[in-house]
Amino acid sequence: MRYTHLKPFPENFFWGASTSAYQVEGAWNEDGKGPSVIDARSEYPEGTTDFTVASDHYHKYKQDIALLAEIGLKAYRFSIAWTRIVPDGDGEINTAGLDFYHHLIDEIRVQGMEPIVTLYHFDLPQALMDVGGWYNRQTVDAFARYAEILFDAFGEKVKYWLTINEQNLMILQGNALGTVDPKIQNDKKNLYQQNHHMLVAQARVMQLLHEKYPASLIGPAPNIALIYAATPKPEDVLASENYNAIRNWLYLDMAVHGKYNHLAWAYMEDKGFLPDVQAGDDVILAAGKPDFIAFNYYTTQTVAASQGDGHDEVIRGGNKYLKSGEDGVHRGAANEHLPRTQFGTEIDPVGFRNTLRAIYGRYRLPLLITENGIGAFDKLEADGTINDQYRIDYLRAHIHQMQLAITDGVKILGYTPWSAIDLISTHQGCSKRYGLIYVNRDEFDLKDLRRIKKKSAYWYGEMIKRNGLTDAV
Repeated sequence: MRYTHLKPFPENFFWGASTSAYQVEGAWNEDGKGPSVIDARSEYPEGTTDFTVASDHYHKYKQDIALLAEIGLKAYRFSIAWTRIVPDGDGEINTAGLDFYHHLIDEIRVQGMEPIVTLYHFDLPQALMDVGGWYNRQTVDAFARYAEILFDAFGEKVKYWLTINEQNLMILQGNALGTVDPKIQNDKKNLYQQNHHMLVAQARVMQLLHEKYPASLIGPAPNIALIYAATPKPEDVLASENYNAIRNWLYLDMAVHGKYNHLAWAYMEDKGFLPDVQAGDDVILAAGKPDFIAFNYYTTQTVAASQGDGHDEVIRGGNKYLKSGEDGVHRGAANEHLPRTQFGTEIDPVGFRNTLRAIYGRYRLPLLITENGIGAFDKLEADGTINDQYRIDYLRAHIHQMQLAITDGVKILGYTPWSAIDLISTHQGCSKRYGLIYVNRDEFDLKDLRRIKKKSAYWYGEMIKRNGLTDAV
């Protein structure tokens, strides 16, 4: 659909950017913080660093927040490290951890930005993993207690909360993320039981926030990638419907309606992955109502019909740590109509609009885009500049499609692309840079950790001043 005139972005639109605790903070064992599953990792892809120092945001947060304010951000989305607050996941509260986030949130507010807080971004306490992690029903209680600690501590300062970041990827791509216990990495029945427990935990904390702070807002934060059929062949279309249900709608149907998607349930039933559902879970799940849907979008995916030859799973985007396809369900496929990033990821701005329309059409809740960005080998020039025009092109194209979606009638609260500053990529180290702000370090050389605004930061700031795209930006 082409329009003669595009609707403007709302006046109170949250132009922001995002990070996560373990990827940016560093200080992994300081001031009483306990080890998370990320800290406990002992193996990393060859040539990539760990997360022990990251971007040292823990010690440099005032500088970082000031730089984000200079750019002109209206919001900053970040996560709280569970093990800074409760080092073992379910024991004593670490007041030093609470103090750090009080200071961080205060700084964000002083600088005129809205804090958007993610409760849990991959970094499960290792002490909970040692007793079964999310497979153990007690982790549901531990998460609800942790969330209540945060609500009690920051409820007067934080209005916008996110529950669990990319729960769907923790189930589907947990090996790549480093969130899965190696002992059960191929045990999908175990993973879907974990999934059920996370869904129950999410519903509990959404209801809890509404009881404690009825004026506050909360929503899920999965990674949503609309799944295309490789061809109009009916079998390929069926395969895309299969994977859309398993990858996307399972998580959002449950968050919004409190019920499993019927296709996802049929899949789990056929494969023998059905979770143990306790008496009363249906009541808990139905009571957890989100106020909005947050989601991360990087690109769409394409699938074809399963060939049933044992080779339906394929490496995606040239990244051996990410795969798609499952025998008898769908076969991973490339989309020849899309360009790719330096890391092989397909770039699909129109797919962003397609995804916004699909989510809003299904659920009719306001949307918040919590991640969207391009990873690249940014270069620090001799004159101290970073000319990341490719990032500007990427952001501009996606923002344009977002405005088209708004014109389509989609309600969008804000856009917080990944990432505010350079950080450690989930499985590709610090060389894969996403930030608006450059952090001067290499994989194994911390250098001076100097912060430098990239060309994209200046462009984004000018775009924010105009509350959207113009010919000038």
